[in-house]
Amino acid sequence: MHNAITYEHPVNEKVRNLLRLEHLFKQVSHFLRGQSPWDSRTTIVTFMEILDVFGRGDLKTELMKEMERATVNLEPHLEHPDVDHARLGNILRALERLRGNLNSYPGPLGQELRDSEFLNSIRQRTTIPGGACDFDLPGYHYWLEQPAEVRHRDLERWSANLDAVRQPVELLLKLIRNSADFHPRTAERGAYGQSLSASLPYQLIRIRVPVEQPHFPEVSGGKHRFTIRFMQPGEGRPVQVHEYIDFQLSCCSL
Repeated sequence: MHNAITYEHPVNEKVRNLLRLEHLFKQVSHFLRGQSPWDSRTTIVTFMEILDVFGRGDLKTELMKEMERATVNLEPHLEHPDVDHARLGNILRALERLRGNLNSYPGPLGQELRDSEFLNSIRQRTTIPGGACDFDLPGYHYWLEQPAEVRHRDLERWSANLDAVRQPVELLLKLIRNSADFHPRTAERGAYGQSLSASLPYQLIRIRVPVEQPHFPEVSGGKHRFTIRFMQPGEGRPVQVHEYIDFQLSCCSL
């Protein structure tokens, strides 16, 4: 389907965290390329959000478990004659390398950013609305007024400290998304429901609709069953449409 919008709904908390981190890493990548002080400000704020996610639970252990689980699930496919063995071998080696990098990561995730007095001074002020104004943080104001190449050098160094997490997140989500194809489905009177097999570890529901379609899907449910309702946006609360809606669906399990 060309010119389509893809909506995603995580089935469990692990994938929910992966998607949140992916969103934040993409935001860093986008604003890191910008030249203005406002681009640098947004990059710094996003660093703070990433550190907040790092601080929720034992992310390092969870990522290593997910990479190990992916390896265990993929290795048996090496025995299948129709599988692209070179490509699968590259994926398995990448999982092994990234798991090793994460295992050897010194200290808590993002520790270099946490240890930076400069970043910590900004982090403490960002909890206050408008708290990172120029008069609150003159040292930050000075840094923001430096040439773009100076700011980019610092931002790239701080960003590189996150690669041990960013790279596994990107690979795991790529493997999950590629684990299932899209299939045509129809929502009767704007609603569609489906049960999920308990024998498969479903992780992500993906819905693809034409970009010109004037509705958006809302997904509810969990690992056993989910429901999709197509909603009509408007000035007030969105309301469910009551017509037949064609869409494409992918239920991903790795």
